[in-house]
Amino acid sequence: MSTRLSKGGRLIDRSRSVKFTFNGRWMRGFSGDTLASALLANDQMMVGRSFKYHRPRGIVASGAEEPNALVNLGRKDCHEPNQRATTTELFDRLEARSQNHWPSLDFDVGAINALVARFLPAGFYYKTFMFPRPFWKHVFEPFIRNSAGLGAAPDPETRDPDTYEHFYAHLDVVIAGGGIAGLMAALAAGRAGKRVLLAEQSAFWGGRAPVDGDLIEGGPAEDWINTIIEALEKMKNVHLRLRMQISGIYDHGYVLGYEQLTDPDGPRHRLWRIRTGHVIAATGAIERPLSFPGNDKPGVMLASAMRDYIVNYGVSPGDNVVVVTNNDDGYRTALTAHRAGIKVACIIDPRETSDGDLPAEARANGIRIRTGAAISKVKGLNRVVSVRVQAHGADDGGFEEIACDAVAMSGGWSPVVHLWSHCGGKLTWDAQQACFAPDTNRPPTNQTGDGFVTCIGAAAGGLWAGECVAQIANPLNGMGFPCDPPAIDAPHEAPLAPVWVMPADAGPKKRAKMWLDFQNDVKVSDVALAAQEGYESVEHTKRYTTLGMATDQGKLSNINGLAVLAEALDEDIPRVGTTTFRPPYTPISMGAIAGEARGDIFQPLRRTPIHGWHEARGAYFEPVGHWRRPYCFPQDGESHEDAVNREIDATRRSLGLLDASTLGKIIVKGPDAPKFMDMLYTNMMSSLRPGKCRYGLMCSENGFLMDDGVVVRLDEDTFLCHTTSGGADHVHAHMEDWLQCEWWDWQVYTANVTEQFAQIAVVGPKARKVLEKLGGMDVSAEALPFMAMAEGKLGGFDTRIFRISFSGELSFEIAVPAGQGLAFWEALHKAGAEFNATPYGTEALHVMRAEKGFIMIGDETDGTVIPQDLGLGWAISKKKDDFLGKRAQQRSFMDNPDRWQLVGLETLDGSVLPHAILAVTKGKTANGQALTEGRVTSSYYSPTLSRGIAMGLVHNGPNRMGEILDFVDLGNKSIRAKIVSPVFYDPEGEKQNV
Repeated sequence: MSTRLSKGGRLIDRSRSVKFTFNGRWMRGFSGDTLASALLANDQMMVGRSFKYHRPRGIVASGAEEPNALVNLGRKDCHEPNQRATTTELFDRLEARSQNHWPSLDFDVGAINALVARFLPAGFYYKTFMFPRPFWKHVFEPFIRNSAGLGAAPDPETRDPDTYEHFYAHLDVVIAGGGIAGLMAALAAGRAGKRVLLAEQSAFWGGRAPVDGDLIEGGPAEDWINTIIEALEKMKNVHLRLRMQISGIYDHGYVLGYEQLTDPDGPRHRLWRIRTGHVIAATGAIERPLSFPGNDKPGVMLASAMRDYIVNYGVSPGDNVVVVTNNDDGYRTALTAHRAGIKVACIIDPRETSDGDLPAEARANGIRIRTGAAISKVKGLNRVVSVRVQAHGADDGGFEEIACDAVAMSGGWSPVVHLWSHCGGKLTWDAQQACFAPDTNRPPTNQTGDGFVTCIGAAAGGLWAGECVAQIANPLNGMGFPCDPPAIDAPHEAPLAPVWVMPADAGPKKRAKMWLDFQNDVKVSDVALAAQEGYESVEHTKRYTTLGMATDQGKLSNINGLAVLAEALDEDIPRVGTTTFRPPYTPISMGAIAGEARGDIFQPLRRTPIHGWHEARGAYFEPVGHWRRPYCFPQDGESHEDAVNREIDATRRSLGLLDASTLGKIIVKGPDAPKFMDMLYTNMMSSLRPGKCRYGLMCSENGFLMDDGVVVRLDEDTFLCHTTSGGADHVHAHMEDWLQCEWWDWQVYTANVTEQFAQIAVVGPKARKVLEKLGGMDVSAEALPFMAMAEGKLGGFDTRIFRISFSGELSFEIAVPAGQGLAFWEALHKAGAEFNATPYGTEALHVMRAEKGFIMIGDETDGTVIPQDLGLGWAISKKKDDFLGKRAQQRSFMDNPDRWQLVGLETLDGSVLPHAILAVTKGKTANGQALTEGRVTSSYYSPTLSRGIAMGLVHNGPNRMGEILDFVDLGNKSIRAKIVSPVFYDPEGEKQNV
């Protein structure tokens, strides 16, 4: 049987039929359908079972607020549970299965739970912890565990074939919602020259306006919408995204977006990580259900959803409809159904009078209206067959049964305040419209104390079309976005009646059949029981009853549940308050959260702007934190060892190029930045002059060396801190920890800008010559001496040049904006061709730094090493009163010369010492193990010296120069090595100063 209307359906293409399956049964829909509209078109009223009682459930809504129509999508190799049928766009051969039943949807053994519902009230599982005690382990726990969860988990033996990606964006304004309000905001902000992202979670623009039939500027709303979209598409500073939801707003203007893509050859989902100056929430409002006995039966749905299915998809949820509403908007659905040729048996309105424009139009069309009435029972098992109607107030015995196959209910509208609330925005109770709305006097604020979230339109409480548009101009004008709102021709709507339970005098038995949370099976009686048992806090009631938990997050159930709790406590709703809305607004796929973090290496992968060039040249990569860096660049027939030796030789003889983009780069800025830097580093940084560089050591509060790098002073208030590749995030977090928890009143701002710049080391005797070929800056030794910095145009590129060296050779590290990184790298290779410009990798880097005796964090350090152990006492200021770790280093076992200290090691036969090998001495430990007096921290073959070199930590090592140590490898083979200076190459440092 088909319930598809013969005409209508603004979003579907009737010329393109689509086949799909539901529970193995083939069905047909049209291109443009959602799975929900296609199921309704095929008269599939029951789509699932409820969580606790396994009651039959049908489609209630038409958007992201849908609590019932959750399905498993796909097959074994591509499976996704808990997907809303209302937001799943239909495609050819889609496979969907209903959830939470066994053995089938129509015959579910779990439905027996409904027969014992009196023994499974709210919070029953908490009480099973208490008594009888033996029952918990053997009866209650197995039962509850087997009942937990919705949907089926994907097969662990299969791998999701789809791909997912993360995307980063910096914008001036992010607008959530592409309805009338969002479109007006985007147009105004775009005309003001702002970088704007307009995100709409559905597949179409305009929100409810085209469905509700209101006129804009004297014409159909859809015409106005198309005109605005056409204007926005011409603005290069405005980005439009359909099927993208703003999922969460966090501190400091951080916004999370979740985009679902439709290109079969591209990623399936995209997670947007956005930094923005302002967020405009134009998220609209959600219609509330009404609580009456049997309001959960398949065929009972929101009035606005029924209107959507009729207008957008040409689907009739029923042939004989009853509308029950406490507000005028419900009449709009009755009129829409009537115009579509659907019989409207009756409009039931608990208000004593209904004298607005829409009720008058309903009467003029011959639609029966019964005021002061309520539904007291819905009949039917797996679908509605009739409703019983009585007076809403005192029982007058005037029962009437009305035959129908669908019920459209409207309990009023609630602004979608979730995004406003995510980062601390407060709410206020709007008694006239019986809803919580944003309190504009207490907005979410950013780090400067300014409000950075603005709600407009229905999300701000302007629930009716004319009111919605009228409220938009003031906030937009206040943000500097001049706005001229369009003229809206919409019917006048009378105030709603705050009806939460019907009939008003319903007793306990009827209240036990009224549902607040359809997904979690929470009834009106459950909330009353929670109040009776002492759970007076709304947050406690939520957890005790599970009201508004899981995927719902209070979208449909929240206000009704609060009202019932307030009634039970004999309190006003504002005093009861509301629960906390948390991100994400609706669930995000695990694939989108993980992005590329999948497969053999379950972690995010970070690549430099030059990564593709390295791949094309056959680079062999190694992991460095989350980065992938070239270990070496083997040429045809070369081993990795041969490639490393060639790269070192070419660099020391002529010119080597290193992609150093992975080095951490952290900006520290503010009036208190100098004293902050003095506290972070062991040496004095406040005395560093602008344009100069200084090597710095950073210790933890326990005194142990945690990171090192070159610090550059950019101006009086700004420092650039270079860190190790794997240490940038940790060091930045370390800075923020101290700033936020200890020195919160210091005026300092930090930013991790590691990925904003590509950084290239130009190394070797010909380094200056290749830069001079590019031209544009004076890089002579006089203009740019060692440990100095210069900014300017080099070869047409925006560059910041640091005259520093990690190889001992003449060296320049050059930072350019990440977008120019690859072009600059290629320009260096082109200019350096005559000098045999050679790219080198991390192993050549390590060998050359070891030849110079430079330490490497993570090699020479292991969390127990202090700077003095590494001969770096010179980098500890004696002028400063304090720095992080200073007092810890004064403890007796730290301030003790009798420690393992850094030395160089040379094997007597020139071989290479195994890494981490131990030096043994006479005697045994208490455990019978050999006593040790040192260990190797770095060991390499040096092609420059044609022998093995090593560095290590040895007991009193610097005082034992020339002594011979015995090292024992894993095969108990003894290797003898001499203690020497750790500087093996160019000990005077002449080569780096040419």
